[in-house]
Amino acid sequence: MGTERTSSASRGNTAAPTLYLTVGLPAVGKTHRAKQIEAEVGALRLTKDEWMLPLFGNLEDDNQRSVVEGRLVWLAVRALQLGTHVVLDFGLWSRVERSALRHLAREVGANVELIYIELDQKAQKRHRNHRQVNSPHTTIPMSDDLLATYQSKFEAPTDDELIGAADDPPPTGFPTWRVWIADWWPSSMD
Repeated sequence: MGTERTSSASRGNTAAPTLYLTVGLPAVGKTHRAKQIEAEVGALRLTKDEWMLPLFGNLEDDNQRSVVEGRLVWLAVRALQLGTHVVLDFGLWSRVERSALRHLAREVGANVELIYIELDQKAQKRHRNHRQVNSPHTTIPMSDDLLATYQSKFEAPTDDELIGAADDPPPTGFPTWRVWIADWWPSSMD
């Protein structure tokens, strides 16, 4: 497994449920870690690939991705409202996505823990190769070029995110986080 950095400052109310956000590129061990958290704390684990592949047979269609992620966000918020810990396992490559999810969790009184997993490129490619040989039904083929493209799009969490101090305003053009969320993940809204 890769290097893991976890935020801990946001663990305010120990009685409140926690939203665990696994952050990282493909083939770094996010789902493995999400399964560990699921077992350790009895969290509801929501792994996008486990929904995308059975429903659509692929992982790459942006419209389908948005729909599935939105419904997983909706389900996560509902579970948090019911007092259940949740692990969202779908990479969360941008700070704005992570900020929106922190906002939603805090809005319902939940704690947030960001779990950033990173691997060097050599280890990531070994993980990718192992997964493609041993469980090809759980993934899509990822060339070195595709991994490089993903790397170029990824925004690693900053120190303020990792210490739990990030409290970003909504992006320009969006008066509230709810408006941004409804635009990015339309299917997440009631």
